[in-house]
Amino acid sequence: MAKVIMVQGTMSGAGKSLLVAGLCRIFKQDGYRVAPFKSQNMALNSFITTEGLEMGRAQVMQAEAAEIMPMVCMNPILLKPTNNIGSQVIVNGEVLGNMSAKDYFAYKSKLIPDIKKAFCKLESFADIIVIEGAGSPAEINLKQNDIVNMGLAKMVDAPVLLVGDIDRGGVFAQLLGTLMLLTDDEKERVKGLIINKFRGDKSILDPGIEMLEEKGKVPVTGVVPYMELSLEDEDSLTERFDNKTKGLIDIVVIHYPRISNFTDFNVFEQIPEVTVRYASNVNELHHPDLIFLPGSKNTMEDLKWMRQNGLEAAIKKFAENIPVFGICGGYQMLGLRIEDPNQVEEGGSIRGMELLPVVTILQKRKKRCQINGVINRLDGPFSALSGCNFKGYEIHMGQTKMMESCFGNTNYMEDMDDNENIQQRIIISANKKNIYGSYVHGLFDLGRIANTMVKALAVKKGITIEDGVFEDYQSFKEKQYDKLADTLRAYLNMEEIYGMLKEAHLE
Repeated sequence: MAKVIMVQGTMSGAGKSLLVAGLCRIFKQDGYRVAPFKSQNMALNSFITTEGLEMGRAQVMQAEAAEIMPMVCMNPILLKPTNNIGSQVIVNGEVLGNMSAKDYFAYKSKLIPDIKKAFCKLESFADIIVIEGAGSPAEINLKQNDIVNMGLAKMVDAPVLLVGDIDRGGVFAQLLGTLMLLTDDEKERVKGLIINKFRGDKSILDPGIEMLEEKGKVPVTGVVPYMELSLEDEDSLTERFDNKTKGLIDIVVIHYPRISNFTDFNVFEQIPEVTVRYASNVNELHHPDLIFLPGSKNTMEDLKWMRQNGLEAAIKKFAENIPVFGICGGYQMLGLRIEDPNQVEEGGSIRGMELLPVVTILQKRKKRCQINGVINRLDGPFSALSGCNFKGYEIHMGQTKMMESCFGNTNYMEDMDDNENIQQRIIISANKKNIYGSYVHGLFDLGRIANTMVKALAVKKGITIEDGVFEDYQSFKEKQYDKLADTLRAYLNMEEIYGMLKEAHLE
């Protein structure tokens, strides 16, 4: 039987995901087989496993920290918001359907068998399972039939570490208020409190810790400092969207309302003298060297949003002089038309940005697969990518076809989808040499693809940047996981945490 421990937070963004990743790395370093688990995740950043199943990227990050392959049983339920009141519900990596929040709240208890089955699969090989909660266990309006916080802790009989974020202020009220709103049996599960993201002299904090332990009757297991790490964070609360700094190479990602899988661009943040900014209006564009159109959970609606606020017109003007690169939904937007005969999004048809000679038809069936290969010959500023190996994955509802076009010669990569439908992987138009599109998420992570693109932008701009400083994104992330683990070892009482581990017992 695997031993378990669960990390819950006083709120979203308290740092649960990174703490779970750090514990996974510590347990792995100490010689244990360890796996992460989150019964239900709400996120627009998702990943496709080798089996073609979809899961949240937070658990992928944690699996990397544990040095195991991501498996959909680590995240059996994924909710991908489609609008302000509903989400696409994905169970065991497959789309169940779209539900309103109210309908899902009434339905979710039916998914308990799926949660238990996924957990049992992890138990079959893991010595330790580190569980992540969601939001806060004190959200009293959501406690009925809870399947992700204390309801899950009870289901698997897990001890709980409760994490508060001191960087936002009010950490003592966060932790004590949460404990007060728990039932006696729930509070009994909380074995330790963690104060996260602390800046300053801990001795000033000590009197508050003493009072916290006295009033809460739960020991403080550690005070973790604010860490400068470059690892994935929860997409809904990322601080990446706030960056306004411009570097020698200035990359802009369009931040539309339903942006998804913006993790595609994290690799560029690690290259010296490059900045990645997220722009949601024309005034934030300034003078970029490259514009990315990222994925979208509602491509047609986000395209309308760009059209209405002037971003579409501005991007088309920029495309005369700088590269514009669309990924997944962004790629679909660059085409001539998006059609939705099956009402996958909102039905009907919408004119695209008319920068690529393609038409996308949204399908009921989602395409999910991992993919690797070699980039065909490209023209334009990114011609040096020709012949580069790439690796990534696809998640999309659209079938995209090349059209007979007045664009001139077009170079593109293609494969046969189910031996029938042609999908273009990377496209460049000869008469519009700055326009690129791809369905491949993670395209820029392998080898020197991102570095090659940045060098090309520097040449185009007539400047020189450092060479060879950043070459392998995966190696960089491994160092970040080790840094995270080293910090947690230094500031958490790991002896106490090992003492909290308990054999799982499914009800």
